[in-house]
Amino acid sequence: MHIAVCLCQVPDTSSVISFVEGVQDLSRVNEVMNPFDEYALEEAVRLKERFEGSSSQVTLFSVASPSAREMLRKALAMGGDRALLLCTTEVLDPFQTSLILSRAIRDFYGEALPDLVFCGKHSTDFQSAQVPLMLAELLGMESVSAIIKLEASEESIQVEREIEGGIESLEVHYPALFSVEKGLNVPRKTTIKSVMEARKKPIDLLPVTISESPSITVTSIKPLVRAKKCRFVSDARELVRLLSHEHALF
Repeated sequence: MHIAVCLCQVPDTSSVISFVEGVQDLSRVNEVMNPFDEYALEEAVRLKERFEGSSSQVTLFSVASPSAREMLRKALAMGGDRALLLCTTEVLDPFQTSLILSRAIRDFYGEALPDLVFCGKHSTDFQSAQVPLMLAELLGMESVSAIIKLEASEESIQVEREIEGGIESLEVHYPALFSVEKGLNVPRKTTIKSVMEARKKPIDLLPVTISESPSITVTSIKPLVRAKKCRFVSDARELVRLLSHEHALF
């Protein structure tokens, strides 16, 4: 079974992001593997271990800057077999990212698509949740988003996803793409042995060139102003008067 896992690098939620004279300061930001991608990787590795006799392989794909190599080393230590880092320092929108991933996956696997592609539900920075579905469309694969349970056989996969008011159960045939939700599994911890073995696994650095223009562009990022206006009133009549004029309080 051939499995592709798409990973992205995001700021650690414990990092300090500040603004200096109105400009975003990222000097104290530590970048890590997207937490939802860890669940995707863990599920892929579990399937590889289950179908070990069929020469299963987990290949990692990431569109990121060269600094993401350390993140991919961790992913290899968690059970990935090979990694492709699609290098770019540009800020890409979801469509551009999906386009680069689809081309890389097709180039790597040739005419035969991988049996499964795993992605996290969304990244913890922009949280758009668009890449998995766009990637599935570009690859021409069936897809199910935000799955919370997965049981695979050699013929098909049974998955469950949460919907409003209940659980939706689906049977999907290969090839397929899944985006995974938190709680699908418990990602494993790396060991010294796995870290040492990961250093022997290949990471291919591939430069990215894309001519398509972005559909979404980030024009600015501003700090959130949490200060709120507060006024004391003498009686209920004064409060009613202020509330009847919405701009008096807000």
